[in-house]
Amino acid sequence: MRFKIASVLKFAIALAIFYCAFIVLPKTFKKQPPPPFERIENEPQVKLPDSESNNLEFPAVDGVEVDLQDGSRHLIKHIKFEPNEVVAPIKPVVKEDFSNYPQLNWRKLGNYEESLARRNGPGEYGVAVHATNDEKEAVAASIKEFGFNMVNSDKISLDRLPKDLRHDECRHWDYPSDLPDVSVIIVFHNEGWSTLVRTVHSVINLTPKKLLYEIVMIDDHSNKEHLGQKLTEYIQRFNGLVKLYRNERREGLIRARSIGAQKSTPADGRVLVYLDAHCEVGYNWLPPLIMPIVNNRKVTTVPLIDVINGQDYTFTSQAGGDANGFARGAWDWSMLWKRVPLTKEEHNRRKHTTDPYRSPAMAGGLFAIERQYFFDIGLYDPGLEIWGGENFEMSFKIWMCEGEVLFVPCSRVGHVYRLPGWSGNPPPEYVPSNPSLRNYIRVVETWWDEYKDYFYASRPETLNMPYGDISAQVKYRQEHNCKSFKWFMENIAYDIVEHYPLPPKNKEWGEVRGVDTNQCLDSMGHKNGDGALESGYCHRMGGNQLFRLSEANQLAQYDQCVTIQRGVVTVMHCDTTQFREWDHDLINKSVRHTTSGKCLERGELVHKVFLALCDANKPTQRWEINQIQSK
Repeated sequence: MRFKIASVLKFAIALAIFYCAFIVLPKTFKKQPPPPFERIENEPQVKLPDSESNNLEFPAVDGVEVDLQDGSRHLIKHIKFEPNEVVAPIKPVVKEDFSNYPQLNWRKLGNYEESLARRNGPGEYGVAVHATNDEKEAVAASIKEFGFNMVNSDKISLDRLPKDLRHDECRHWDYPSDLPDVSVIIVFHNEGWSTLVRTVHSVINLTPKKLLYEIVMIDDHSNKEHLGQKLTEYIQRFNGLVKLYRNERREGLIRARSIGAQKSTPADGRVLVYLDAHCEVGYNWLPPLIMPIVNNRKVTTVPLIDVINGQDYTFTSQAGGDANGFARGAWDWSMLWKRVPLTKEEHNRRKHTTDPYRSPAMAGGLFAIERQYFFDIGLYDPGLEIWGGENFEMSFKIWMCEGEVLFVPCSRVGHVYRLPGWSGNPPPEYVPSNPSLRNYIRVVETWWDEYKDYFYASRPETLNMPYGDISAQVKYRQEHNCKSFKWFMENIAYDIVEHYPLPPKNKEWGEVRGVDTNQCLDSMGHKNGDGALESGYCHRMGGNQLFRLSEANQLAQYDQCVTIQRGVVTVMHCDTTQFREWDHDLINKSVRHTTSGKCLERGELVHKVFLALCDANKPTQRWEINQIQSK
């Protein structure tokens, strides 16, 4: 029994020694980590800012790193504490379905129609403004300098409201709420102050704010004092909405418009809207203008352009349209701009009266185009100078290379037209003479194919005129598989020949000069029977002294034919079927009026021309038609 007790005691003593050696003593000599949230003496602390906001800033501080394996601690300098990033769930972007727009609802006004406060003052709503007798000299001077009656313009508020010439249906269209915004581009050169600035005010006042990203003004090297620092300071009131850029040299309207596109701010889907520098936009003008572009980025749209009288600043619709005043853009074969009524085919393509409709050509200065698409098609031909023909170049390029040109009845813009007596803005010295004619040649040589012969029949003086290198334009047409001009004439401009038949070939053309004299037949700039033809000194510059005698016996100048009205030799607007009544006898040199059997005669002492009984012995009835070349 003793043995057993002794054995147990020995075992207990051994167990106690083992416990002290391997369990108690290690814990005694090893420092323990603090329990959770227990403060450590002299340990750096992170102080959070006093704020009720949940978005606390996490500063860089000193800290302590704890080794989880052995519990040891190490001081770490300048730790950057970062919050856990909370990622919100991504909501799918639901875009408005533009295919449902525009929507017509006669029971209510459209969603962009605004109720504007009634205004009073000179010229409001297009009421005529008149000058006094004391202002006549100032009026004449302003017309000579600017082309407009600036005396009356200056009487009108810059914020005036226009006359509403829209069809009533236009007030009931709804358009998408998230239409793309626009850059409005205005090019000017030596414009009058109030007509220019009223254009800017008009755009800002009558354009939905969310749709107007910027107005880009391009000063094409003006030298008028009021267009310098005064304008720079004036536009500051618009807080950056209006941006002004100045060309270092006169580039001309065409290239300045391309510069405007380059200066505009790029953005996906942004639309460029071009306006002349003397316009006033109409009510709710912008949404209907850009809606077709939203549905097809290769569409270029044109507003209906109303006439603002440059004397009294009244508004009228343009003539030449159908019962609703709607017309398509056209041209005659000498490249003069024309308007023709909407065809039955175009009426049948539309569901509503004020739906946009196709037009073979745009007028030029007023249109909307998607910014990137404008760059895609190469902007304007850079070889076109100053002004003239650019509207046709754009129209043919767009239509023949898979685009469309649409006129938009519910978008109306008033345009102030220049008055007789304006001294004009002559082109700069570096530009060759007759820039518009050269432009026309570039256009027809690039786009008209075999139809260009009809242009040269109408403008024979251009046959040998240089027009520069068009290889880039021809290459663009080839690389983009653009259609033929014949296709264009048969499918888009099918009604042009109906209104302006293809011209016959010319038997003779040039100046109609008295034999052995320096006296030439001169239209004196008259048109449509508003004055008599005369004989004048032969200047060999073409223009009013350039006539063509066709195989159809028309003696014509551009789109005006020589004829007899109330016994007076004059010119009247004509197509190729009218006034076929002249012949030139190459033997006795007489110009005979075939209808009356009389001959054209010029006065010996005065500059009149008239019909008289034919007399081969009379030197005043002898004429020769000499070809002259435009330079």
